[in-house]
Amino acid sequence: MTIYIFRRLLQVIPVLFGVTLIVFLMIRLKGDPVQQLVPDWYSEAQVAEVRAAYGFDRPIYVQYFEFISRAVRGDFGLSFHNRVPAWELVREALPWTARLALTAFAIAVVVALPLGILSALNRNTPLDLVVTGLSVWGRSLPNFWLGIMFILLFAVALRWFPVSGTGTFSGLPLWKHLFLPALTLSMGLVTTLTRLIRSSMLEVMREEHVTTAYAKGLRHFTVIGRHVLRNALIPVVTVLGLQLAWLLGGAVIIEQVFAWPGMGRLMLQAIYARDNSVVQAALLVSSLVIVFSNLIVDLLYSVLDPRIRYS
Repeated sequence: MTIYIFRRLLQVIPVLFGVTLIVFLMIRLKGDPVQQLVPDWYSEAQVAEVRAAYGFDRPIYVQYFEFISRAVRGDFGLSFHNRVPAWELVREALPWTARLALTAFAIAVVVALPLGILSALNRNTPLDLVVTGLSVWGRSLPNFWLGIMFILLFAVALRWFPVSGTGTFSGLPLWKHLFLPALTLSMGLVTTLTRLIRSSMLEVMREEHVTTAYAKGLRHFTVIGRHVLRNALIPVVTVLGLQLAWLLGGAVIIEQVFAWPGMGRLMLQAIYARDNSVVQAALLVSSLVIVFSNLIVDLLYSVLDPRIRYS
């Protein structure tokens, strides 16, 4: 196991190298970064000063290796728009996204797990049809529309929760500001997990080892919990790992709708402002989250299924 983890960590290096190269080149595909920063009325001399100040007058391969050497030290340069280090902005936004993502993740697991199990155990019953129908219907709803509907219902009409923000100036507890965006963000994951748990459990229930367990006289709940659910969770864990990585990377639409100061909103504002340093820093942090989430998912496989061994 230790050797496997070490090898996977070594594989992270070329992945991050490729990500940095893609991010570095994509920023420059939009055109000359200096021309995107300076006003139209700048003279050629002023443009040249800005180009030299930010190092854009050097060959592109030199710029790339300087970018890599600084990024390893956590230095992504100054934000062109805010005039502060780009990493400081990402570091401030990341905890807010983590709160939102982990809360939405917890809501999704708590709701989807019992619904998926009940649906599988009551296949083709009215309960199963209702759960399956709601899952398909809920998956078709756009997140931004659902967020707006939640705001109109729970914030405007019922006044149970605030419309947006984080509670910094309203004096309300953080959980009240967190609930609506987390609930909205979790809806898509709830519908996906519910259907996945149902189908995965139905597939496992048809396998021979489940029939053998019943033949041995084991109780129904023992068979479901020890033999069915544990094996059925392997594809579920895969989806959970990918979804959690996506959530931590920044839910752009939800953070924008609820004015949540997370990674997604920061990245969107940086793109609008053409703030390349912040965009690069946010993309690299998101890539790291995805890579390590996949590593954790791989390690969980061996916990859920003893037949899987890493050596």
